[in-house]
Amino acid sequence: MPISPDATDAELRAFYEDCYTPGAGHGRPSDAARAGGWRALCARGKADHVTALCARAGLAPGRVLEVGCGDGAILGWLAADHFAATLDGCELSQAAAAIAAGRDGVGEVRAIAGDDLPYESGSYDLGILSHVLEHVHEPAVLLAETARVCSAVIVEVPLEDNVSARRPAKRAHALEIGHLQRFSRAEMHEVVAQAGLRVSAELSDPLPREVHRYWADDQSGRRRADGRWLMRRALMTVPPVGRRAITVHWAAACVPAR
Repeated sequence: MPISPDATDAELRAFYEDCYTPGAGHGRPSDAARAGGWRALCARGKADHVTALCARAGLAPGRVLEVGCGDGAILGWLAADHFAATLDGCELSQAAAAIAAGRDGVGEVRAIAGDDLPYESGSYDLGILSHVLEHVHEPAVLLAETARVCSAVIVEVPLEDNVSARRPAKRAHALEIGHLQRFSRAEMHEVVAQAGLRVSAELSDPLPREVHRYWADDQSGRRRADGRWLMRRALMTVPPVGRRAITVHWAAACVPAR
């Protein structure tokens, strides 16, 4: 079921419990397994974005907290890459937090909301908010709270304020996966500023070929996916044009503005 833009905190919690509970709202167990494979594939790119942005911004974190870590797929990739000594997480869904806590190399994972984090200020060197801000009612508040706990924050969101994402079918799909916000790059810079931060480094990603191919079930579907991938790559040779036409993933390293 799609999420309502006016969903309460309790409704949001129930929505995400269903997302990560096998058999709850996913049809056959194989459907849930395929959704898990999708998250794992996408998480590889998101983990690479974290690594790339830290390098560009000169960040070398020892203690990392991912807020809204889902099933811990990004933390798992970062652990495999030996990215940091401590890789902790917190997540609204208890089902997802339990999966994340069982991953090799992942530290403490708490099943909590992110708007009032139970950590002292400056507890972590780096916070990660990857594809979380589009799912909450007050993005700047969550980002500011994460920045209170973490010295720097990596943010990633889909930029859905574009021609393609305005189509009714795309808007319906966005609600099905829990998107409450639709950002442009300029709006994300404003959210970062409202949280008392500034963008130190950023990138835009039209996503690799294997991501576009994932849901294709036959050769015809794979050819169509390849066509979309080539078109998106061509559009992003001029990033401002590409961002106005299609949805890309935007990620940034954010540090205190002062």
